[in-house]
Amino acid sequence: MRNPHGFPIWYELLTPDPDGARGFYEAVIGWTVGAPMSDAMDYRLIDTGEGEVGGIARLTPEMPGAKPGWLFYIGVDDVDAAVTRIEQAGGAVHEPPQTIAGVGGLALVVDPQGIPFYVMRGEMDEASHAWQANGPGKCGWNELTTPDQARALAFYAEVFGWAYPDRMPMGDMGDYVFVEAGGETIGAIMQRPADAPPGGWQFYFRAAEIDAAAAAVVASGGTVDMGPMDVPGDERIIVATDPHGAQFGVVAGARATP
Repeated sequence: MRNPHGFPIWYELLTPDPDGARGFYEAVIGWTVGAPMSDAMDYRLIDTGEGEVGGIARLTPEMPGAKPGWLFYIGVDDVDAAVTRIEQAGGAVHEPPQTIAGVGGLALVVDPQGIPFYVMRGEMDEASHAWQANGPGKCGWNELTTPDQARALAFYAEVFGWAYPDRMPMGDMGDYVFVEAGGETIGAIMQRPADAPPGGWQFYFRAAEIDAAAAAVVASGGTVDMGPMDVPGDERIIVATDPHGAQFGVVAGARATP
């Protein structure tokens, strides 16, 4: 049975150097990254050892305005209907709906604050487990930092049916609002401080041990932008940037995973 409407189903890195990205993320997260799918398509699948979490795509000059970074795909019941609702709710379409044989239908869109993501209706009915709170190598948290939290909350609720069952006060930064999709808490939405860098979606991938992941980031040519730090739930995180400028998060238990 496929995932419910509004549930994250795939994660994708856009990078100018897939070979370099492969070595970097294998060292930091513990993934196994496959070879290019074909001579004409430099797209590499990311295997966690317990299923795939996403893919690595080559950034090319034919992608105007694109830059290194991570995006996610949100599963929908109908791509065309989702795109219509996104536009009605104040978002926009960057790449119109298309169907890829053997994959399914998808479209690249932005929310009202211009933050990009994909919507997708997979061809298969099999559920994705790319998001899994405690799955090794899986995405364990989706976090949106936005310049207009109130509008973002309304947009994602309208388009995907997301609910916001709880929030955590963060002083002058406002509330950290938790997101529920398909009956699971998948992440949170927070207000971007006025003096902070541009907002966007941040994805936290689960590693075995956070200090080892941080050391691997530095040893592999990346930078640790924040942390290691403790967060609620007996977890530790870092926010890092890979050697090509794509930012991402890593999460691990406070004690090393056996």
